[in-house]
Amino acid sequence: MARLPIDAEEIIAKFGPSLHMPDREGLPGRDEPDTIVETHCCFCGMQCGIKLLAKNNKVVGFEPWMEFPFNEGRLCPKGVLRYMQNNHHDRLTTPILSKPGVGFEPVSWDQAMEKTILEIKRIQSQYGNDAFAMLSGVSLTNEKSYMVGKFARVALKTKNLDYNGRLCMVSAGAGNKKAFGLDRTSNNYTDLEKAEVIIVTGANVSETFPTLTHWIWRARDNGAKLIVVDPRVIPLARTADIHLDIRPGTDSALFGAILNYMVQHDMLDHDFINNYTSGFEAAKDAVKDYSLEWAEEITGTKKEKIEATAKLWGKASTSFLLHARGIEHHTKGVENVLSCINIVLASGRIGRPYCGYGTITGQGNGQGGREHGHKCDQLPGNRDIENPEHRKYISQVWGIDEKDMPGKGLSAYEIIEAIHRGEIKGLLSICFNPLISLPNNNYVREALEKLEFYAGIDFFLSETLRHANIVFPGSLHEEEEGTVTTAEGRVVRIRKAVNPPDNARPDTEILIEIAQRLGAGDKFPYKNSEEIFNELRVASKGGTADYYGITYEKIEKNMGVFWPCPDLDHPGTPRLWEDKKFKTPDGKAHFNAVEYHPSKDPVDDEYPVILTTGRVVSQYLSGSQTRRIGKLVQQFAQPLLEIHPTLAAQYGIQQDEEVIVTTKRGEAVFPANIVETIREDTVFIPYHWPGKKSANQLTSGHLDPISKIPEFKVSACKLTPTGNIAVVDKYSEAYKSS
Repeated sequence: MARLPIDAEEIIAKFGPSLHMPDREGLPGRDEPDTIVETHCCFCGMQCGIKLLAKNNKVVGFEPWMEFPFNEGRLCPKGVLRYMQNNHHDRLTTPILSKPGVGFEPVSWDQAMEKTILEIKRIQSQYGNDAFAMLSGVSLTNEKSYMVGKFARVALKTKNLDYNGRLCMVSAGAGNKKAFGLDRTSNNYTDLEKAEVIIVTGANVSETFPTLTHWIWRARDNGAKLIVVDPRVIPLARTADIHLDIRPGTDSALFGAILNYMVQHDMLDHDFINNYTSGFEAAKDAVKDYSLEWAEEITGTKKEKIEATAKLWGKASTSFLLHARGIEHHTKGVENVLSCINIVLASGRIGRPYCGYGTITGQGNGQGGREHGHKCDQLPGNRDIENPEHRKYISQVWGIDEKDMPGKGLSAYEIIEAIHRGEIKGLLSICFNPLISLPNNNYVREALEKLEFYAGIDFFLSETLRHANIVFPGSLHEEEEGTVTTAEGRVVRIRKAVNPPDNARPDTEILIEIAQRLGAGDKFPYKNSEEIFNELRVASKGGTADYYGITYEKIEKNMGVFWPCPDLDHPGTPRLWEDKKFKTPDGKAHFNAVEYHPSKDPVDDEYPVILTTGRVVSQYLSGSQTRRIGKLVQQFAQPLLEIHPTLAAQYGIQQDEEVIVTTKRGEAVFPANIVETIREDTVFIPYHWPGKKSANQLTSGHLDPISKIPEFKVSACKLTPTGNIAVVDKYSEAYKSS
């Protein structure tokens, strides 16, 4: 058996040898797999390389893919155990129909299809095409993401299509396009190792993107200074040179004060600013009064730490700034992103080796999925659905009249609001679990119950799909060919390892059949995923996310290709902006004037505590996959309320005591986990669980006006101890003691 890298060996030692890679000499029936497939993990945006072992049409184990250049064989706990979902007994294997008072019962594919088509036609005939909406997910491949966008507009003929990336990267995307005219991390992550200063803000890298931590540690080994911005002492902050424990929702105040300090002390790259940017004077003027003292008052972080951060950043010769949902899940998420970009542009450290900026995409295809068309305002190649030239080009690729192309529709949460208003009557979803993922989920549940018809495509019966009329059994990551785009912007191949089990079908096949039955089959003539990708290449050509020069063969030969890649002879672009030619109309990078605004759900006398939410290392997003893998559940068995000892003492809260957390949306009960690694005015709850354990019972539906992302990270709450001590799983205890 091949030797594992130390990371994976430690995980297997902890979880036990029965959970991992088969020993080919010692396990009967699994001594030799039928195939070993080089592919990628199905979870976060790192898309780590992994080898899946398949036998008798089942994934039975894995081996590290040492040669893949990003993770070099390293895997996180989720990656080590991801193969176990393939054979799970909860797997959907035949279409099911909901019957009132009975529950779900199996039906044939023809019955499920016939019922779905009948309801789509009825609703659209009675209420109009836009009364039927579609929600999609960015765990899908580029091919499926592209096809969903085309399917909704050409077959379903609705404008109301959106995706669960609306809950992740859209603030970053909007900010990147405003500043650079293009939405992608500027450098591949290997550039991190020679950066002198690294700022990580709103990104719990060690728990949510563990394999990325390696490249930060490589930089630390080379003497880099690490600055972590987070209201909690997350694992990455424990050895940081500076930890800025800012009050949730005050990010733009912090970065505005840093920009002002850079201006006041002339820590600016004047040549870069004068020759390659615009808008600097307005950005500078917006923060001219943002003193260190003011920033300390707003952020709750000592001015000395803010000043030390500004000095390290301002004086560095190479640097990297990374952020994720912590600064993006706000009603001013786009402004937060732009405030980060402003200090990058002021330093001039972008477009050259070891100098980078970017957002860390959270979902498996969060990067590619937001580029090719299943957003309500977007067409393939990151084109604008309201731009006449963009509409004309894509209409030609799709073979439709431009006047038949629907316009901009509603975003994900706005679709829920439209259901409540009676404007949307029907819904089709694929790989999206909004009952867990969206804020104020009691409101979401009420919306699902108001639908006249709801059909979903997925491989497990999610909490959301329990409200569906029809559920189609779809395919896992390893059951279809395709591509995804990593958080670095590297397009990689997803290779099929097994077929969908029993009567389940590939997602692509399901969507094509629905399109055929809706009378649009001639627009979906694909025989395989590569044909879809080749059409995507043409559709993206000339767009800011240009994949035209990328082919399956080229990806396999190079272990991935970085976009933009405009022609077949182009090698791809691992590092953006080296030519200083930005994709904005004037060809320059744009500073943006950002003024600090408070959050939309501020604390007050009735709700005096800040609630923020996030992830844990062993769970992934809505938990539909990871909560079915026992060893991941045991590692963190239930959501806990993280609370500082001072705040706990103020309320008389004991360790493991059940605490009622109340916001303006409702209340929920969580066991207290008293830790010193969180601000005294803030509590934290992870959001992966359903029902009464769901943190999103409490979060608000306030949206960023530009990106339409919900403000998950700031909710005013009050705390009420119950006196009941909860029974907390021993693995959770082990996690706490660590």
